[in-house]
Amino acid sequence: MATAIPKITLSSSRDIPFNRLVLSQSNVRRVKSGLSIEELARDIERRGLLQSLNVRPVLDDTGAETGTYEVPAGGRRFRALELLVKQKKLAKTAPVPCVVREAGSAILVEDDSLAENVQRVALHPLDQFRALSPAQGRVRPAAVMPATLSRIVWVQPMNSSPKTVGAAPAGERVNSLTFSRSSRLCKDRLTAD
Repeated sequence: MATAIPKITLSSSRDIPFNRLVLSQSNVRRVKSGLSIEELARDIERRGLLQSLNVRPVLDDTGAETGTYEVPAGGRRFRALELLVKQKKLAKTAPVPCVVREAGSAILVEDDSLAENVQRVALHPLDQFRALSPAQGRVRPAAVMPATLSRIVWVQPMNSSPKTVGAAPAGERVNSLTFSRSSRLCKDRLTAD
């Protein structure tokens, strides 16, 4: 007789007014890196919020939900939305898509924050270039092109000749991937692997 495999239950999602959200002090991200909050706010203003916030209900002294939710995962997005509210570009009661973890969850708040920050995989620079390349047949206004296009970096084996631009893992060199080199790689249909 076959044994039934227990099914997982995903956290529910719903829109929560921005003024009912507070940034959790359990967020593990402390060092600023990547896009600034201002850049992220401009991107959200242009295309909307692409990823929900992960929230948990705030409880009072008796363990009852207060109607407020803390944001342990999605702190940078929260700060960008907060900036848009401050700039009066977003209503403070605007609905924000949130994934809501149960109040009594056995998963620690810090674990949600850590998982969100370490489980994502950055897009390979060559894939970034391909997506942004005019050869893809999509025309983008210059103002929309990310500033990072000029800073694409790639890793190649140590036995290659291009100059080293920075620290890299042992046995590898990090090199600037120029527009012309990226273009040739895309045209030749080479992969980064």
